[in-house]
Amino acid sequence: MKREMMEKVIAFDMDGTIADLYNVNNWLEQLREEKVNPYRDAEPMYDMEELGNVLRKLKAIGWKIIVISWGAMNGTRKYTEKVKIAKREWLRKYNFPADKIHVVKYGTTKHSCCKYAESGILIDDNEKVRKSWKLGKTINPDNTLIQKLEALIA
Repeated sequence: MKREMMEKVIAFDMDGTIADLYNVNNWLEQLREEKVNPYRDAEPMYDMEELGNVLRKLKAIGWKIIVISWGAMNGTRKYTEKVKIAKREWLRKYNFPADKIHVVKYGTTKHSCCKYAESGILIDDNEKVRKSWKLGKTINPDNTLIQKLEALIA
């Protein structure tokens, strides 16, 4: 367990960060109807092969890659379970090299999912979530995300 306490993590949000949920037609209406299609149908926001290659290099030098994603706001427990499955399927579909995947209740503080980590970087499109991160740096994902991650390798 002591080894785990020394882990450094790169934590990815999904919706609006790597999965383009907000450009799925009628995404909000579908979520309110407790449909999981938008989570499955979202296009990647990056070239997932290129992103995956960079993440595998980071893993090779000791970074743990995790996903911390919220379920739908006001979703029932049953719907949240379906969302978890859909998000895991999306990550598998695009070969995202996550060591751990946390799909948690909407609004959960993301650093609370990383009690095993000494430090970390959160990549999240939500400024409020980035400001609440307590384990180190944050990155607002943009078209330079892959270059920012490559800079960690050098």
